[in-house]
Amino acid sequence: MENLISLVNKIQRACTALGDHGEASALPTLWDSLPAIAVVGGQSSGKSSVLESIVGKDFLPRGSGIVTRRPLVLQLHKIDEGGRDYAEFLHLPRKRFTDFAAVRKEIQDETDRETGRTKQISSVPIHLSIYSPNVVNLTLIDLPGLTKVAVEGQPDSIVQDIENMVRSYIEKPNCIILAITPANQDLATSDAIKISREVDPTGERTFGVLTKIDLMDKGTDAVEMLEGRAYRLKYPWIGVVNRSQADINKNVDMIAARRREREYFSNTPEYKHLAHRMGSEHLAKMLSKQLEVVIKSKIPGIQSLISKTIAELEAELSRLGKPIASDDGGKLYAIMEICRSFDQIFKDHLDGVRPGGDKIYNVFDNQLPAALKRLQFDKQLSMENIRKLITEADGYQPHLIAPEQGYRRLIESSLITIRGPAEAAVDAVHSLLKDLVHKAISETLDLKQYPGLRVEVGNAAIDSLEKMREESKRATLQLVDMECGYLTVDYFRKLPQDVDKGGNPTHSIFDRYNDSYLRRIGTNVLSYVTMVCATLRHSIPKSIVYCQVREAKRSLLDHFFTELGKIEPKRLSSLLNEDPAIMERRSALAKRLELYRSAQAEIDAVAWSK
Repeated sequence: MENLISLVNKIQRACTALGDHGEASALPTLWDSLPAIAVVGGQSSGKSSVLESIVGKDFLPRGSGIVTRRPLVLQLHKIDEGGRDYAEFLHLPRKRFTDFAAVRKEIQDETDRETGRTKQISSVPIHLSIYSPNVVNLTLIDLPGLTKVAVEGQPDSIVQDIENMVRSYIEKPNCIILAITPANQDLATSDAIKISREVDPTGERTFGVLTKIDLMDKGTDAVEMLEGRAYRLKYPWIGVVNRSQADINKNVDMIAARRREREYFSNTPEYKHLAHRMGSEHLAKMLSKQLEVVIKSKIPGIQSLISKTIAELEAELSRLGKPIASDDGGKLYAIMEICRSFDQIFKDHLDGVRPGGDKIYNVFDNQLPAALKRLQFDKQLSMENIRKLITEADGYQPHLIAPEQGYRRLIESSLITIRGPAEAAVDAVHSLLKDLVHKAISETLDLKQYPGLRVEVGNAAIDSLEKMREESKRATLQLVDMECGYLTVDYFRKLPQDVDKGGNPTHSIFDRYNDSYLRRIGTNVLSYVTMVCATLRHSIPKSIVYCQVREAKRSLLDHFFTELGKIEPKRLSSLLNEDPAIMERRSALAKRLELYRSAQAEIDAVAWSK
């Protein structure tokens, strides 16, 4: 039992140190899943005295009105016999208190640091651990006393504020409620019983404690309450007799107080039959035993929660990426690996493993053919333009057989217009490749970790694509220029065989400028240009793929890799400067993951040993 409760205390301390209670998450926190005991009662009900009796030390602030103004999470740790009692605060991790009067003062000072020297309250808890051979392993949460009216210096909402704070602790199903009620007051008006009944109507997790039994009016006793006849709970009521104010003023120690408490119940006729289950020592043992029972019953749920949370933390750490190496070689290797990951994702888009590459084929299969069809060759081959170019080409001496120079001028002036669709296809593919670069960058998780490297890789990839576009444009336009520079002779050698289809060759040379003759020339030129368009429709995509798509797959970051080897160490480090918020988040998650794994191992060991 000691080991089990001690383990829970250890995990709670670690959770608190990491702030692992209440952080936004899809899962409840480990802190919330661990059982604890909340001490609830009205102001001046004797809560502080009960706690001090359990601990065996005088360490809590005292006074009139609201004294406990912040929750006090009190963890008791049993140490070996002969060990010296001491206390530690979570907010002062390297300071050990052996003077418990100093502990009292620090509780007061820490409360004032949060709330100021006022009567305001705060939900921010103070965490205190006490180590002693005279305690049992327990976690107790001392909550501000419930009140019915606000006093001077307090807001009107303080009554509801305190109630809401208390409720936030005791409504958790893993919380054991220690309901403190003065015996010299009517049980029906007990603040502790009222709020406990609201969150635990069956009394399954409520321990009733009667204080101030020795202060009841003469002729009255608390037997009916202690026997559970006045208000029944699952567990028997426990009566305690705390030190009087006179005892406190005389510094009567706890050992003497506990002895006097035992003597009171043993020697008082009304309580003699109940003496074996009365007193603060019995209360501490009962609470420790019940805490053990609750912890054992919750172990499967705690194990499940820990496993789910570990998976959640590992997934988030994976999304955040690995921490950077400290040496230059490690940093260079990390950058290269991240770039290779980006490069592979980019290739996956082109190869169809990821979406996007199909849009490039759409340029070749739809956009380019449609652009070629939209070319207005009819303007180039109008009767007026044909006559003009044929006449200009003949010069002062008309052609003898066929207007070869006129043909060439007409074909060249038509083919040159194909440069527009060719350039547009190059630019369209360039735009799509840029989009794929941006997609690949956004899908490379490690690049999200390092904004500086993300910008550099993006710029380097775009610069490479720009150079590839220029080379592709040069090569693609050369294809068009080749068609302009050298005509397919075989096509024109067939024309004399079809002469009778377009006109009568016996016409005089001067008749060859008539509309019929010019129309035949226009038809021949249009047929040849259409044939060239069909050829270029297939060769332009090949040029673009070779110069842009293939080259992007092969050497997108080659220049960046070359320059990377020349970068100074300081600039190399700057590429791996990540968002400080991410670094902080990763560090916090790593610590939390270590805590949960440690808790998992220890709880599993305890579970197997049962």
